[in-house]
Amino acid sequence: MTASIIQVSGPTVVANGMGKTRMFNRVRIGEAGLLGEVIRLQGDDATIQVYEDTVGLKLGTPVEDTGEPLQVELGPGLLGSLFDGVQRPLDLMAAQHGTWIGRGISIPAISRDKQWEFTPRVKPGEQVCEGDSIGVVQETARLQHHILVPPGISGVITTIDEGTVTVTDTVAALDTGKSLTMLQRWPVRQPRP
Repeated sequence: MTASIIQVSGPTVVANGMGKTRMFNRVRIGEAGLLGEVIRLQGDDATIQVYEDTVGLKLGTPVEDTGEPLQVELGPGLLGSLFDGVQRPLDLMAAQHGTWIGRGISIPAISRDKQWEFTPRVKPGEQVCEGDSIGVVQETARLQHHILVPPGISGVITTIDEGTVTVTDTVAALDTGKSLTMLQRWPVRQPRP
């Protein structure tokens, strides 16, 4: 069964057929892929806060659950940018789509192309756990950005590489098979430890 809108009320919609969705999951609505978040569940229906203009939405418009909560991106390159309320970079949106923000635009908050000089702070064989700094990036002239082990992750460093990398490149690997990058995604409704 495909989920679809059964009610539109200003910035919120109700979708039926949401079955296994969870509270605060991120959803995409209609062909434009409008961003929304599940704010209430009642049986097979989900009330969704839409973070974009709902003009033109109608009954039967499809709704897709992404299976993930609304998240922000954290890592080098975050400073110095201006974002809207759902962490879309305003300068990049203006450059690509003009000064009026279009509906359904999805641009990563942190550049996937910019390269950073990563300097390790740990060596292979060292035990690390969540919150430990595995290396640094000189983000600005005055700011050294520490690359941390994400919450819930621990293990022994098997490899760690120094050099020029993007935020999505693997900078270290653990004996658990987990690869570490400089980019982390964090659910907006979950406090950082």
